[in-house]
Amino acid sequence: MKLIIASNNSHKVAEIKSILGERFSSVLSMREAGLGLDVEENAPTLEGNARKKASEVFALADSMGLLSDGDAVLADDTGLLVDALNGAPGVRSARFATDGHDDAANRKKLLEELRDVPYEMRGAHFATAMVLKIKGAKDIEATGRVFGRITTEERGENGFGYDSLFLYEPWGKTFAEVGPDGKNTVSHRKNALALTLAALKGS
Repeated sequence: MKLIIASNNSHKVAEIKSILGERFSSVLSMREAGLGLDVEENAPTLEGNARKKASEVFALADSMGLLSDGDAVLADDTGLLVDALNGAPGVRSARFATDGHDDAANRKKLLEELRDVPYEMRGAHFATAMVLKIKGAKDIEATGRVFGRITTEERGENGFGYDSLFLYEPWGKTFAEVGPDGKNTVSHRKNALALTLAALKGS
């Protein structure tokens, strides 16, 4: 069976392949599958964006004859939800400061927004909403989360996005301090993938 990931991010594809590869004989990025589609992520929720990406990529792949029964498309959307900001930046995490996906500007804005917020009120979590759309079967939806706190300054060099501000308290380190190998053992995407795999095994 074939799995097409609604992404061209090589790190994401590798992580997904390591967890779902046992269920699919072929795991491909959109580029590897020959799909040149740029889905506009304009839904008001992470779940909505994941469903939109999965549906549009699935429709294109199916129209090109790339999908047989049992083949699937997997899409996800991720956001950082900060308690003191009533869940912001949330669905706008990548565009928190500007519409240009400027990670440094996003981190700077988050620190400014939380400047006067004490440590005990700086709780936050990452969430990944995931949708697996399977030809000839029911869709599987899952949301994975990982909880932590927002630091008062950037810490660590081995991350991206908000990793240098997200403190994973059991380790006392930010995701950027532990790096991708450590992060991927507890991450929101890993948790969403585990839930998706469990649902696949139960179907």
